[in-house]
Amino acid sequence: MKHDQPEHEVNALGQPIGALVDGWKTPDRPSAEPMVGHYCRLERLDADRHAASLWEGACLDPEGRNWTYSPPNMPADEAGMHVLVANQAKSTDPYYFAICDLETGDALGWATFMRIDPDAGSIEVGSIHYTPKLQRQRAGTEAMFLMMQRAFDELGYRRYEWKCHALNAPSRAAALRYGFTFEGIHRQAMLLRGRNRDTAWYSILDREWPRVRQAFEAWLSDDNFDEAGLQRRSLSAIRAAL
Repeated sequence: MKHDQPEHEVNALGQPIGALVDGWKTPDRPSAEPMVGHYCRLERLDADRHAASLWEGACLDPEGRNWTYSPPNMPADEAGMHVLVANQAKSTDPYYFAICDLETGDALGWATFMRIDPDAGSIEVGSIHYTPKLQRQRAGTEAMFLMMQRAFDELGYRRYEWKCHALNAPSRAAALRYGFTFEGIHRQAMLLRGRNRDTAWYSILDREWPRVRQAFEAWLSDDNFDEAGLQRRSLSAIRAAL
């Protein structure tokens, strides 16, 4: 869809109808090709390569705070992590990628493409797990940017979704920081460990992506960080100024 097109048109009967999507082609499903940035590398999740370092990261969160809102429970030990990761690696939707430190190669978390609907041009980033080693790091932000680049620039999707537990305040704040637009709450959307889960929905559209991409590129630039590695401008502030 062209960025300057209206949200809807009017037919010969005077009824509002959806805007014409001209020249768009159905995208492919995501491939296992790695996504490589300056700070991280995303590669297809593999238990033998990634489970040990993911368990090491999980041990930095002994209370299991990072698992409260996620469907899988925190594994009890490294063997349990290996089983969990091996099962996740078999899935094609969600389609799991390990987020690895570019220098050490250690897996610091994972993220997925899911609810993959090429016919609608819609794809979701979800089932995200960041160990403490990845939280509040440039690599964590870059990982989300790399996945957006693949969805929009490489594959040509029209809609990029983010959904989370409505009570998961950090995830909801992250969605807004990354440039997603809040769409609403699906009430009683599912059960999680026998408890109700309302789901918050967010999205980025293809016509919004150029501005979102420009903000990520500016934030990730070395010029945006001082000698101590602290950001000079936040991602939200950069995007707001564009």
